[in-house]
Amino acid sequence: MNPHDSDPAAVLWDMDGTLIDSEPYWIAAEKALATRFGVVWTDEDGLGLVGRSLPDSAQILAARGIALAPTQIIDFLVASVADDMTRRVPWQDDARRLLDEVVSAGIPCALVTMSYTRLAEAFQARVPEAFQVVVAGDEVERGKPDPEAYLLAARRLGVDITECVAIEDSRSGVRSAAASGAHTLAVRRLTALEEIDGVSRFRSLERVDLGTLRSIRAGVVIDELEDAAELS
Repeated sequence: MNPHDSDPAAVLWDMDGTLIDSEPYWIAAEKALATRFGVVWTDEDGLGLVGRSLPDSAQILAARGIALAPTQIIDFLVASVADDMTRRVPWQDDARRLLDEVVSAGIPCALVTMSYTRLAEAFQARVPEAFQVVVAGDEVERGKPDPEAYLLAARRLGVDITECVAIEDSRSGVRSAAASGAHTLAVRRLTALEEIDGVSRFRSLERVDLGTLRSIRAGVVIDELEDAAELS
């Protein structure tokens, strides 16, 4: 299908939290590792790492008392989540529907994740027709909230980042996408979303469709989270 003139040049998707409900896998892996070293690690601690790069997360875990090198911490977390993902990929149903609509419209898509290549490629293999480009956390020098990953995705696709729509769910991810110049859609998942100038915020993707993405691409900012109660 030929893309519509008002379509985004591409849609750039975060993976963990946005497309799949994998954050509980990461938190469970962190807890298991913390238990091994007698470190208290809560769900709240885990939520604090949502959207961060794996090297940053590993440094935080090490500082809490996990006596492993950061690379060893990363290896453990990736292996644990990969094992969980082998058994079940927990799709976010609203994101899967929107992804299918975007792909059917012929709009290029990129996966932009701080998960490492092993996990990103395993997910990509489940939907091989969806993503023309994958940018993983071990391919960039500076993880989210730095915009490097999104800028790299746009370069690989050969599109202008300012004509793209990025979809994110975490604070660091939203900051990364917005700083890249992409029109940014933030969806409320596990963590609160701060208000950032020019960023659209949604309670879910249930009512988001291609028309919504076209509006955001055109510069319309939509905010469903204006009520402060939605931020807690």
